[in-house]
Amino acid sequence: MCGIVGYTGPNPCVEVLVDGLRRLEYRGYDSAGIAVLSDGDISVRKSKGKISRLTDLIAREPVSGTCGVGHTRWATHGRPSDENAHPHRVGRVAVIHNGIVENHRTLKERLLSKGRVFCSETDTEVISHLLDEHLDAGMSLEDAARRTVSEIRGSYAFLAVTDKEPGTLVGVRLNCPMVVGLGEGEYFLASDLTAFLSHTRDVLFLEDGEMVVATPDGIRITDFVGKPRKRKPQRIDWSPVMAEKGGYRHFMLKEIHEQPRAILDTLAGRMLPEEGEVFFETLPLSDAQLAAVRKVIVVACGTSWHAALVGKFMIEGLSRIPVEVDLGSEYRYRDPVVDEGTLCVSISQSGETADTLAGMREAKAKAATTISICNVVASTVARESDGVIYTHAGPEIGVASTKAFTTQLAALYLMALRLAQARKILTPKEIALHLTELSDLPRKVEDCLKREGEVAAVAKKYKDAQDFLFLGRGISYPIALEGALKLKEISYIHAEGYPAGEMKHGPIALIDERMPVLVLCAKGESYEKTFSNLEEAHARGGMVIAVGTEGDDILAGKASDVLYLPACGRFARPILEVVPLQLLAYHMAVLKGTDVDQPRNLAKSVTVE
Repeated sequence: MCGIVGYTGPNPCVEVLVDGLRRLEYRGYDSAGIAVLSDGDISVRKSKGKISRLTDLIAREPVSGTCGVGHTRWATHGRPSDENAHPHRVGRVAVIHNGIVENHRTLKERLLSKGRVFCSETDTEVISHLLDEHLDAGMSLEDAARRTVSEIRGSYAFLAVTDKEPGTLVGVRLNCPMVVGLGEGEYFLASDLTAFLSHTRDVLFLEDGEMVVATPDGIRITDFVGKPRKRKPQRIDWSPVMAEKGGYRHFMLKEIHEQPRAILDTLAGRMLPEEGEVFFETLPLSDAQLAAVRKVIVVACGTSWHAALVGKFMIEGLSRIPVEVDLGSEYRYRDPVVDEGTLCVSISQSGETADTLAGMREAKAKAATTISICNVVASTVARESDGVIYTHAGPEIGVASTKAFTTQLAALYLMALRLAQARKILTPKEIALHLTELSDLPRKVEDCLKREGEVAAVAKKYKDAQDFLFLGRGISYPIALEGALKLKEISYIHAEGYPAGEMKHGPIALIDERMPVLVLCAKGESYEKTFSNLEEAHARGGMVIAVGTEGDDILAGKASDVLYLPACGRFARPILEVVPLQLLAYHMAVLKGTDVDQPRNLAKSVTVE
């Protein structure tokens, strides 16, 4: 991932491609490149770093043509480097790709056995080799692409060109966006509208399982087996800024709605539900090393610390290893007890959080094995840890973290299962049940997002509140903390999160008819006790908002408002519970007129102590 653009038509394409990449810069990237069909050959120019480095390279080594592709990369497989930058050319084909090829290891081994040579660390290069192999067998680019998608598994959108068919662009989509721009004798393919809105506002949106073939003479859309698909073009009236946000009013809302895809990408290529197996390519620790762990310390800050608190329940509950959770800003000042049997897990979206990095270094200096969970490939935390689990959330632009948080929870769930697998605490059959639960999470998050209108109505009802209380028990308690933090961050309403059982030890004194109390009361191991706490708040005149499980009509009799979630298991529940809380904070902030994406006094990445 992250941004793709392609062009075919009568005009020089280099400027079109580079301009498209600039318009995709807001998505974040670590390298950029283009491939152009030029004089019967494919010319590739690519570079690590900003687009300015790419344009400098093109100025030194000019290239021209009327058909080509361009890419900005956010590293997933392989560090940011010139070699790993897209496009990837193999033989007579060049490819750019967003997403993840889950079975790339198996395919790469097969291709290596046939004598093929790989030049990068990416999963994308597998696609290039497969296409080239099928072109060598006499297939057209379209047929080669159709054959290739029958061999790869995962979530992807890719564009391909070949010097065998000048002027032809082939695009494929499965669980990653792709849109077609319709010009006068020219066509644009991109991951986002903003890449070509300066050229045309007439578009076709590809759907999952579809392929487009574009030439200056026109376009054809088919499914993966070749059956034609037809749909009418749409006229887009978005401004360029709206296009960057995918039509959403704010980046935060866009990123909330990206969570099903982000969770899917974080899980992809790391589990085999049928076999009950979890694996991480970037976690070079053997079963014996993981089985030798006697204690886990998790170090994080802010929203990542809330993920760490949820992770404690996951790791202890699934792998039966004791877990300590520390704030990065406090950890090294308490002279922690660490030895060779300690595993330190540091969690940071950016991988550059100064306090978290300092805590990890403290643990490492005391002989702990270190693992990081982060969203940025080759960041400092990732480089300095012994192993890393990347969350494939993609760039998160809104300061208030949303998709980074839920992907951290998904990664922690997988890590807890990996530890249980190594320690033989759970059988493959038991692990398989958890993996099935994880596999179903993107769909269930999507179900939660479909209820946004209900959340917006609740936000309108309570927008003038001065204070808010969030309550949860057990694994849901950290979600109460996260819900309160989100409300504070972007709406500037004072909010506190508490364990529901602690309410009667002080916070209950705050409850009156002006105090909204949000209670996380989904069906589960603590349901009855949490319901009792809800009744206590209701009895004292509090305006109770319940977050519960679909079908639980009893809640409606005790709460002023109820937001429902799909039924799920204990360890998946926090990922669903946080979605309505994110939406509530967002809509409260919009109604109050605050700067949602850049709240006052806050920075996206805190790189100082």
